[in-house]
Amino acid sequence: MDYAITLKNNNKIFYETREHRYEMKCTEDFNLRFALKGNEIYRLGRRELSIHPDSFLIMNKGTQYISKIDSNSPVESLTLAFDQKFVNNFNACYHRSHSKLLEYTGSDTGFDMDFNETIYPFNGDLRFNIQHLKNNLEEGLQDELLINEYLHHCLINYYRVYHSEVLNKAEKLGFTNRSTKVEIMKRLNLAKEYMYTNYNQNIALEDLARHSCLSVNHLLRTFKQAFNLSPHQFLIQLRLQRARLLLKTTSHTINEIVLMVGFECPSSFIRLFKNKFNITPLKFKQMVA
Repeated sequence: MDYAITLKNNNKIFYETREHRYEMKCTEDFNLRFALKGNEIYRLGRRELSIHPDSFLIMNKGTQYISKIDSNSPVESLTLAFDQKFVNNFNACYHRSHSKLLEYTGSDTGFDMDFNETIYPFNGDLRFNIQHLKNNLEEGLQDELLINEYLHHCLINYYRVYHSEVLNKAEKLGFTNRSTKVEIMKRLNLAKEYMYTNYNQNIALEDLARHSCLSVNHLLRTFKQAFNLSPHQFLIQLRLQRARLLLKTTSHTINEIVLMVGFECPSSFIRLFKNKFNITPLKFKQMVA
């Protein structure tokens, strides 16, 4: 059942199941957007981003976007929209030391932040928290205090993801200037999101370099520094991850999935899958059936 919830503090939660949808909007709040089943395509300016159940997208307040769903099976979409005052309050408290918290009156608006609008991995505590929130809402949860606690923990978990995927990886880069590190990391995330969206296509290194506004050599060097993987290795890991998801959630055959995720050779896929997950695709499919 679809639902749209607006809390007294103007935080909002939207859930819907659609096979087809096209909308052009501008965000009114800071958003976390998930495709819990299937995939949803977003266009932000010239960038096209596709989110799947293993990833999510953030959009800052005031971002213009186009969202599209075109699927043969229902796509489950979940959006958490955080009121700016709620986010500012969270930012202020999150960045203050324990000794300074008692000095905070709740009226400070000096902690506005624009986050890197890109695709992030959806796993760990954030996935656990989102699943619990969704299950409780479907069971009729109406306690706004508890719902806001869930949303508060979603922000905590997102900040941890942001630190892990942007700030911590930026520190690995071989530059002395911090702003340069963060800027290069944003460009590397453009390359990463391109692979998240086009993982099943034949991606050339030149495509990634052009999309991230880096030279090929600069991309290769800095990508390996940040992610401990070359772009090709990252793409293979992503394809294996998507294949595992399809084996778990669909009835497609292994040969069909091999082509769907961009592999050309079934035997190579089987070998890589076993090396990654310590089980063959067939045994994994039988295990989760």
